[in-house]
Amino acid sequence: GRTVGVEINGARSNAGQNLSYFIRGGRNRQVLILIDGIQVTDPSQIGNDYDLRLLNADQVESIEILKGASSTLYGTGAATAVINIKLKDPENQPVQLQLKSVLGTNSASSEQNSTINDFRNSIALNGTLGEITYLASFGHQFTDGLSAIQSGKETDVFNSYNGNFKLGYDVSSRLKVTSYFSFDRFKADFDDSFAMMDAANRLLTNQHRLGLTSQYSYKKGSFNLNAALNNVEREVESNFPTLFKSNSLVVDVYNRYNVTDNFYLLTGLNIQDNQMESFSIPFGESDFNQDIDPENAQFTIADVYLNSVLTTDIGIQLNAGLRLNNHSEYGSHLVYSINPSYVKETNFGYVKGIVSLSTAYITPSLYQLIEPTFGNPDLQPEENQTIEIGSEVSLKNNTRFSLVYFTRNEDQFIDFKDTGNFVFQYQNVSESFKASGLEFTAQTDLSDKLKINVNATYTKLEEELNLRIPEFKVNSSINYRPFTGTNLNIAYQYNAERRDVFFNNNTFESESVVLKPFGLLDLFVSHNFKNSPLSCFASLTNLLNKDFEELNGFTTRGRNVSIGFGLKL
Repeated sequence: GRTVGVEINGARSNAGQNLSYFIRGGRNRQVLILIDGIQVTDPSQIGNDYDLRLLNADQVESIEILKGASSTLYGTGAATAVINIKLKDPENQPVQLQLKSVLGTNSASSEQNSTINDFRNSIALNGTLGEITYLASFGHQFTDGLSAIQSGKETDVFNSYNGNFKLGYDVSSRLKVTSYFSFDRFKADFDDSFAMMDAANRLLTNQHRLGLTSQYSYKKGSFNLNAALNNVEREVESNFPTLFKSNSLVVDVYNRYNVTDNFYLLTGLNIQDNQMESFSIPFGESDFNQDIDPENAQFTIADVYLNSVLTTDIGIQLNAGLRLNNHSEYGSHLVYSINPSYVKETNFGYVKGIVSLSTAYITPSLYQLIEPTFGNPDLQPEENQTIEIGSEVSLKNNTRFSLVYFTRNEDQFIDFKDTGNFVFQYQNVSESFKASGLEFTAQTDLSDKLKINVNATYTKLEEELNLRIPEFKVNSSINYRPFTGTNLNIAYQYNAERRDVFFNNNTFESESVVLKPFGLLDLFVSHNFKNSPLSCFASLTNLLNKDFEELNGFTTRGRNVSIGFGLKL
């Protein structure tokens, strides 16, 4: 990721590599993913997190990242950040057909070749017919050419299919209703990460999402209802075959009431129901046996929340909230947030100051609670407290600077502990862990054609939290429009050294290793043809063909080129 403070580990590796998102020292289970405003998770995952490999980038309209503890608004998992992914909506015209195709190479720095091994295609039909809106989109990706591990000789293929359908109806000027259905499937080959050798392993994942969103607007505000049912099935084909199935239902009902022009209240009820089951094939047999019964692997969350926002004519703004979490297994938990800010207009622009104190909770996953061998039904939720202090300066010549300091305490951390005699169990640990850091951004428009962006992140972590997270990370980009319709972007990213852990087959113990720092230079160019529905684009990534590691022993992409076109009819 090139957003300040965000690291998507695995995105520069083989296409089927697991993706880990690290923000402010937090990992997947501490970062909540929303799709069109609804929480998405996989209850069968150890961390209850969402697999970003299920997404097709061509179906995404925008991505908003809200950093900091946000459980008061979004519930469990929103400890270090919320990533809100907004999928594309229908266009405001009767019919529009969109086509996009990309071809590219996919090679490591040590084995450069020009073979086209990366194919990405998408098509969408959408539009608006009176009060009815509709959208149907499909996407496909096939990527070959790289082995998952550096020492591998056989390539590991990634193959995905995606479909997204939306149907909306404006019942009246006040009431709007939209229903949607999506399917996402991928197959990802992977190697033996313990022996670090080629293996004919494969992960097959299928996801189906069905949802409804509605909004009723009235004079003083709006009433909103969002509901979604998500089904995920994961099958691991290896020497130890396993099958996981999960269902999650989310219903979010909230009302925004404008008390005055400067003060509004948001009140809501959020209900989540999670269920999972798992299967494995015992040694010497050929059929799956059930390990976890869904009748015993289920929990329900029912949260009520309140948020208030006050703005004033003197530049002061106050955002405060409360949320009462009610869990069917461990009971109730209260979180809060208070975020005052102040903006001062000046003769050169404005100066803004922010302060934030917020808490968050992370519900134990079903796997951690009820897994037959390692589960612990007595687990309590993890607790996080974050303090932020920041400032922003904006100049009238379109230049802006910001600096934010954050410190986060993590309590009741759920760890995989050795209880003695090689017996392991998930347990809350008594130690408190701390993460802190600085986030700096600067951007300026030197002219209508030239823009420069720079951001830097410093993250200080205790050893227990320090896994694949760079202490320093810098992103910079220059965006230049030499001609009408043409856009040129040059981007550089630096990652300092990172700590990783691997299993030593000789000592049969986990050991630490330091991954070397690296810097990557990328080039992007696009052109929209005048008075034409056609656009074209190209990219050259890792321009200097740097050899680096994201995960110890795993392959990363070297210099690669891609070209493509888009068509809107």
